[in-house]
Amino acid sequence: MHSINNNRMKKLVCMIMGLAAFVTAQARQEVLLSDNWQFSRDGSRWETVSVPHDWAIAGPFDKKWDLQVTAIKENGEDVATEHSGRSGALPWIGKGTYRRSLSVPAGTERAILVSDGAMASPKVYVNGQLAGGWEYGYNAFQVDITPFIHSDGSVNQLEVRLTNLEESNRWYPGAGIYRPVTLVTTGSTAFDQWGLCVRTFQYEGKTLVEVSNRLATVCDRDCDGLAMEFDITDAQGTVVKSGSSRMTGTGEFKDVVAVSDPHLWSPESPYLYRLNARLMKDGKVIDWQSTRFGIRTVTYTREHGFQLNGVTRKFKGVCLHHDLGPLGAAVNKTALIRQIKMMKAMGADAIRTSHNMPSTWQMEICDSLGMMVMAESFDAWSDAKVRNGYNRLWNDWWKRDIANLIRNHRNHPCIVMWSVGNEIPEQWKPEGAERYKRLIELCHRLDPTRPVTCGMDQPDADLASGFAQTADVPGYNYRVQRYEETFPKLPQGFLLGSETASTVSTRGHYYFPDSCNTNKEWPDGQCSGYDTEYCWWSNLPDDDWHMQDDMPWTIGEFVWTGYDYLGEPTPYDTYWPSRSSYFGIVDLAGLPKDRYWLYRSHWNTQEHTIHLLPHWTWPGREGQVTPVYCYTDYPSAELFVNGKSQGRITKDAGTRLDRYRLRWRNVRYQPGELKVVVYDEQGRKAGEQSIRTAGKPARLVLEPERKTIAADGTDLAYVTVSMVDKNGTLCPDADDQLTFSVTGAGQFKAACNGDATSLESFTQPTMRLFHGQLVVIAQAGNKPGNISLTVKSKKTGLRSTITIPVQ
Repeated sequence: MHSINNNRMKKLVCMIMGLAAFVTAQARQEVLLSDNWQFSRDGSRWETVSVPHDWAIAGPFDKKWDLQVTAIKENGEDVATEHSGRSGALPWIGKGTYRRSLSVPAGTERAILVSDGAMASPKVYVNGQLAGGWEYGYNAFQVDITPFIHSDGSVNQLEVRLTNLEESNRWYPGAGIYRPVTLVTTGSTAFDQWGLCVRTFQYEGKTLVEVSNRLATVCDRDCDGLAMEFDITDAQGTVVKSGSSRMTGTGEFKDVVAVSDPHLWSPESPYLYRLNARLMKDGKVIDWQSTRFGIRTVTYTREHGFQLNGVTRKFKGVCLHHDLGPLGAAVNKTALIRQIKMMKAMGADAIRTSHNMPSTWQMEICDSLGMMVMAESFDAWSDAKVRNGYNRLWNDWWKRDIANLIRNHRNHPCIVMWSVGNEIPEQWKPEGAERYKRLIELCHRLDPTRPVTCGMDQPDADLASGFAQTADVPGYNYRVQRYEETFPKLPQGFLLGSETASTVSTRGHYYFPDSCNTNKEWPDGQCSGYDTEYCWWSNLPDDDWHMQDDMPWTIGEFVWTGYDYLGEPTPYDTYWPSRSSYFGIVDLAGLPKDRYWLYRSHWNTQEHTIHLLPHWTWPGREGQVTPVYCYTDYPSAELFVNGKSQGRITKDAGTRLDRYRLRWRNVRYQPGELKVVVYDEQGRKAGEQSIRTAGKPARLVLEPERKTIAADGTDLAYVTVSMVDKNGTLCPDADDQLTFSVTGAGQFKAACNGDATSLESFTQPTMRLFHGQLVVIAQAGNKPGNISLTVKSKKTGLRSTITIPVQ
């Protein structure tokens, strides 16, 4: 992935260098401001950091951080109780300041700072003067710093001040300049930074591409003769179409061209074109812009449901919070790629950016890897969910926030709908429906090509208030048992599961018996890996699949959640030290839970799945009933314990849990080998899988997810560490305290074991194994060489070393 990106970047650089020969005014330059920042919480002690940066992720964990005593209405609570881990139990509250020097060439005519997001309420100062800022920490924004920079080219001082209020989030928001900052310099007459817009559509059998743009500043008489020229190039860099437009009296440009035999963008074939636009005056280039885009059509109709490129399909989506586990909120391309690739391998084709605006890097990765997106904006409007939430900003900011979201992201082909809210408190009120209507109108005005949705969770009230009828795409969070009753009342003719399941589980952790439980709390603060536990408002994956598979008017689902995230540790809202979620299909370290294989068996139609659970190391349970599940796309299987058949069973479409799972619920545990043999629809043997009882820990196995990483100062090596016996069988009860040493062409970055109750710091080079595994992250330096990672157990003295090339 990195070599492909580097090659594309080289092509773009060559294009820009070639273009520079024709630029007669000040050339556009875009410089990422990543290094040499100084950061302080108190204004007296400063440390050097790189941006993106999350000041809170190093901890320490402590229940005092944002300790909320409240009744969470969304969880059905009526009495206020102590919620110690609701927003992650990390020190994100308070003020922080970032500073750095800023070099701007003498004679610079226009300078813009573009921030992709800073948490929260960023105020930008240049040379001691307030230049601008934003309020919503999840949104991108721009600050024109031209009036504040030194005109003689002397060094400027940039400062960003941030303030995070307590009780402003229902999950971990992160803290700091957690997304990139870019300095953009141009001539005085230039394109608007987010003015370039590419839209694709079908008309009379032709594929049309509409290209529009606008000037950044009000035009005067010096703008006579301005025009925009553009080229569309394919993935190989070959020009496939060109166009041009004279400027209108309002400083805008627009042209429509036809592209013959286009490669269409889809999750299965994420083909991207590039548009290179040039601002021309008197036949010479005075500014330029470039963006990637995809050619595809999106429709939602009563007759055909959701269609991408004219083909009906149902969303196999997951919800993702913005934090990256042990990295916190600080965005990183490698971490994002890892997330999206793992979800795609499971069979997912869509994500929902719950419950906030996405990063630009994430959308670029979804474009290139092929992942559709529901781009969300708010968790609340005017009515509050938390005391200092978006309700404080709504009246003054909602229009500006939606405008920035759409103008920044509208060229991404991955985005197939906008979401303007999640379980909005006023959804049951007429004024809520009116606010929803105004939001939809604004979205349509800014982008007429995509529909708008909002996650609803009160079917009767939503219909009574008119809220549900207002939606382009009616999306329901949970309430799957109400689908059939609600659907006939929806005028749109289809229904989306905008948030589904909320099944909870812990990797490698099981309780007996394997019964279905709602809001079950266990003494150790974990959840069952049998995937049979959920919340009072939610359900199991099987329930959603019944509706998605049997009801033609459903258009898919977005599961809560693809990954565990920091904060919101339901069902342990009042339990300490629980500080992160259990909802994820994948745990906080990025290690798949059993549920990953359940979704893979149903969603991944390209590869077969055979997965047995639980593990088969249960000292003390000899002779006791230990249910065994097999997650597979095959219809039937036979189970063996030490060669003795436990029966051959077939999935049963008439049951809740046996339609999609194979379950042997009366197996008695005996140490040895557990084996399953699966059979296809014709009754032929199709495959098998075995798991064995683990012996004593014998060695540490280090498995890097990639063979090499890039020497760019940001790339990451994810290494899974497993304790195994002499035969290579995972020791599922191993909880050794490990230490990590990274030398050579990189440094230790973080570690995570996926335990939601662990208070160990992610950023210290030591951590306990959780169910025999954890993940260590090493970060590349800027020079080629080798990273050497050594892992050692304090308990056994076992150690292992691995070398990862940095190129």
